[in-house]
Amino acid sequence: MGDENKVDDITGKKVFFLYPTASVQNQIITELTQNEIEAYTARDHARLQRLLKDNPNSILYINIDEQMPEIEWEKWIATLLTTVPTIKVGIFSSNTDEELKNKFLTKFKIACGFFSLKLDMTKSIPVVLKALNDVNVNGRRKYLRVAIDKETNATINMPFEGDFLNGTIKDISIVGFSCVFERDPAFKKNTLHKDIQLRLQSILLKIEGVVFGSRDHEGEVTYVFIFTQRVDPDVRGKIRKFIMQNMQSRMDQELS
Repeated sequence: MGDENKVDDITGKKVFFLYPTASVQNQIITELTQNEIEAYTARDHARLQRLLKDNPNSILYINIDEQMPEIEWEKWIATLLTTVPTIKVGIFSSNTDEELKNKFLTKFKIACGFFSLKLDMTKSIPVVLKALNDVNVNGRRKYLRVAIDKETNATINMPFEGDFLNGTIKDISIVGFSCVFERDPAFKKNTLHKDIQLRLQSILLKIEGVVFGSRDHEGEVTYVFIFTQRVDPDVRGKIRKFIMQNMQSRMDQELS
């Protein structure tokens, strides 16, 4: 358990939303991703329960209005917390009964809040963020980064010495990316490069970046680029959306 805590302190924790409503998904989860929080949706409580055993320090928000009656949710949460006691839980429900709220808060020692689905979700966002920050959700990780070196449509193209240089993107965040070129251009650290074209599946982006450094592994040179401040915020938004869609797609495969 100690090793898992050390890893989470570095990489951050996963946040799962089980059966989220459209408003939770469009407002709260979107805001969490803007804060570089690794948030996922799940729509199968049995499969998620199995996955949480491998992610014991995750945070789980449950919409208890869906799939099962209240009493069954109580049993499910009790079983989950017995099996994986380190999971932190939060609740969403349209039921505003204070007795119900107090029962969940006291019986299960709900650490991440009980939220009414009847309220404006924008008012719940700061409370959710505070609850997640209280459990150190991001750890020491500042930005979400996704490895995409297995993607066939994650490429870089840029002008170089009167020609074009092509390569493959290995990973990306909203602050930069790493890549490998078809031929080594021997870029120097801190050099600025403009008119870089990135293709992330169907998304085509124009950016400029500075070479942060490079590393050579068995003859393959990987370059790390940092985006300049002149990169359009809309471009960063598209990169963030790509990252979350990519991570959600992988999580869906784990949950299938």
